[in-house]
Amino acid sequence: MILFALVAVPLLAGLVTWVVGDRRLGVGSIVAVGGVASTLIVAIATTLGQPTQDLDWGAGLILTFEVDPIARGPLVLVPLVALAVVIYASSYGESHGRSRLLGLLSIFVGVMELLLIAGDLLTLIVAWELVGLVSWALIAHHWRGDAPGDAAHAFMVTRAGDLGLFLSAGAVFATTGSLQFSGFGAFTDGGGAAVHVFVGGIVLAAFTKSAQVPFSPWLFSAMSGPTPASALLHSATMVAAGAYLLARLQPALDAVGWFGPLAIGVGLTTALAGSVVAALQSEPKKLLAASTSAHYGFMVVAVGAGYPAVAIAHLIAHGLFKALLFISAGVAIDASGSSRFEDMGLGRSHRLTAGLAAAGSIALAGVPPLGGAWTKEAVVAAAAHESVWIALLVVLAGAGSAFYATRFQLLAFGSRSDGEADSADRTAGLTELRRRSTAALAVLAATTLVLSVLWLPWGEEQLLKVTGGEVAASKLWEFAISIVAIVGGAGWAYLLWRRHRLLVFGSALSTTSDWFGIPAATKVGLVDPVLALAGWAARLGDRVVDAGIGRVADGAQAMSRLLARGDDRVVDAGVRGTARFTDWFSRTLDRTAEYGVDRAVDGSGRLTGELGRQSRRVQSGQAHQYYALIAATSAALVLVLVLWS
Repeated sequence: MILFALVAVPLLAGLVTWVVGDRRLGVGSIVAVGGVASTLIVAIATTLGQPTQDLDWGAGLILTFEVDPIARGPLVLVPLVALAVVIYASSYGESHGRSRLLGLLSIFVGVMELLLIAGDLLTLIVAWELVGLVSWALIAHHWRGDAPGDAAHAFMVTRAGDLGLFLSAGAVFATTGSLQFSGFGAFTDGGGAAVHVFVGGIVLAAFTKSAQVPFSPWLFSAMSGPTPASALLHSATMVAAGAYLLARLQPALDAVGWFGPLAIGVGLTTALAGSVVAALQSEPKKLLAASTSAHYGFMVVAVGAGYPAVAIAHLIAHGLFKALLFISAGVAIDASGSSRFEDMGLGRSHRLTAGLAAAGSIALAGVPPLGGAWTKEAVVAAAAHESVWIALLVVLAGAGSAFYATRFQLLAFGSRSDGEADSADRTAGLTELRRRSTAALAVLAATTLVLSVLWLPWGEEQLLKVTGGEVAASKLWEFAISIVAIVGGAGWAYLLWRRHRLLVFGSALSTTSDWFGIPAATKVGLVDPVLALAGWAARLGDRVVDAGIGRVADGAQAMSRLLARGDDRVVDAGVRGTARFTDWFSRTLDRTAEYGVDRAVDGSGRLTGELGRQSRRVQSGQAHQYYALIAATSAALVLVLVLWS
């Protein structure tokens, strides 16, 4: 039952918060924060016990809920990050609609926890679809303006990738008759085309959800959502789902020879491209979005190299410091009244926020002894296990991470480049927001610093114990090169900021900053042809299909008119003829009856006269008998004539 509570508690809390509404925001905020905090407690208890629960779906399908070792860290990470985000969201933005935002954030925690405890593909698909649906609602929270369109773009891209899960489920179920994760090993060992379809479907779904190249641009659309939604979705939950799925199923996926090279190639490409794109952004949320794609690229590289535990370790570290940076970006946006770096520089008026954000920026840059630095070095070691060149490219991507992390910190919380005072006067009325955002930042900064224990032998031992995986041994030269790259990237950013202040780039590099023109290429190569095909199909429908239907309708109307005329000429004529015939027949019967009766009466009269004459002639004693015979004969004759007429 504790597994069901892990999902039910945040779902119920979210629904109650939503129903309470904006008129009782205090109550709603308490319910939302309390529900997520309770979920955190349940998650910790669940990871300690690792229970398993089956539910009979019917038709031979079993829903399995379990806590796999690889899922133990993310199970606690999700409500931990969500707790800080909900605290921040409880005073974020206008009061109108805030209860809906808090409710959706809490509901999202529930569906994400369901995804993490899924032990079969059917349960995973249900949770996967719910994650996509709730994320769409969160991104479109500000439903006026561009948010609904951007939410639809993000939803459609990830939804297209979700079809891969259905392909995988079809392939494995058609072969084995089961969707249980526990049976995937035997399924993939059997080989065959179905195994390749299965692996391809999982990879497609994971790459789209984790915003890997060429699917990365949807993250920019997702930035139209409120900052709390960005902090939760794109740090430890929605985008994390793809990397988690690859790590969870890595033993089965590795059964095909092309999975490892593909994962390493795509992950490395995304890490390098994301570093360049992040370095060129003029908005803090988009910088962090590009860096999210890049760091999930690191995780994909680790999975492809055969070290899923390393990927999960970096997922946890990244979730903490990225949520910290998203919330600090939200504070900077609210304080400056602008979403652009050039209007920020809030170090003097927001020193505490700047200091807490610095913990996240240092972790993002990969500077020891923070936990984010240890996990990044573990990715370098995993890559070196495959190839030295791959490790060097990961180090290069790490240098880019140090560059844009420094750029973020200096532009958002450094001094203004134009010498003007920062926006302290704009924070009037935002005291409550600053207080709660500071509390959220403090929670995330503290946990980010706690992960520094990974540099200790005890910390690494606990990581291996929790995840049940292994870590590649790191060499001294790898660590030395990484340090040089970090110093170079951060130092270059600092020099540009001090001397030339060129960290806010113009439109000359707009194509590169927009994911190297992938959205434009997609529009020209895919969207426009599909829309043109749809328009052609619509015209074809109008000219051919609708015209055919119109002709059929015209023919039906013509036939109806013909039948109507036939009804008038034939049926009505028949009715009239029948009426005339009936009238004629009745008149004939009347004339016949009159003629017959008259003849019978005349004949009877003549016969009676004759009988009278004969009676006078009878003179004998037989007169009475003769008269009786004549009377009977006369009556019979009259009866016959009447009946005949």
